[in-house]
Order: sequence, then structure tokens, then C-alpha cells
Amino acid sequence: MRLNEINFDDSVPVDGYGPGFFRVGGSVRSGALIVSPTGINGWSGLEDTKPLLDLAENIDVLFVGTGEETAHLPGQFRAELEAAGIGVEAMSSPSACRTYNVLLSEGRRVALAVLPV
Repeated sequence: MRLNEINFDDSVPVDGYGPGFFRVGGSVRSGALIVSPTGINGWSGLEDTKPLLDLAENIDVLFVGTGEETAHLPGQFRAELEAAGIGVEAMSSPSACRTYNVLLSEGRRVALAVLPV
């Protein structure tokens, strides 16, 4: 098997996570986060679409980590983002972090909105 080093350019991958925190680009952050091409920011959760809608011109897909288990997204949340042209994929937070990192390494226009486990 051939292994290649992944180059994330200026983007930041999720390095790890644990109870109530995420390690992103080498820094530990507590609570819910948005990780996007514009930076790393705190997030108020599924009621807070404003900062996600502001990303519409910079991303094609948003991965939403719903915590330890996959949960359905509120209809209004999904509708607002899709109306802005953002594809939305809900999954558990660990899966969302891994998927985000893979697509980020491929140079895709992705962001992550993630609730802690």
C-alpha cells in the first residue's frame, strides 16, 4: 500500500474530538463549532442558521454532526440551507469529522457544523 501525506493547503482538518471538545488544526475548542474556509467559530446549534447561510458562496456541502448519534435535522434548518444552494448532510459528529477531512483533502468546497459528543 502506498501512503501519501495529505496536504490541506490553508484549510484546517479536525485532528480529534472527545467529550465536549474538538481539536481543529492543532487547537482544542470546546462546544459546538463551525469549521469552514473562512475560519473556526463557535456555533449555537441547530437553531442558528445565520453563520451557515453566510458560507453559501464559499461551500457546496455542509456536513452537520449531530452528536454521538445521527439525528434528523429540523425541517426549517435544512430548508433554509438548501434554499441558499448549500447541500446538507447529517451524520454523527465522528462521521461528519472524518467525512469533512476526506473531502477537504481532495480540495472540495466543504464546511462542518458539529455538535460535541
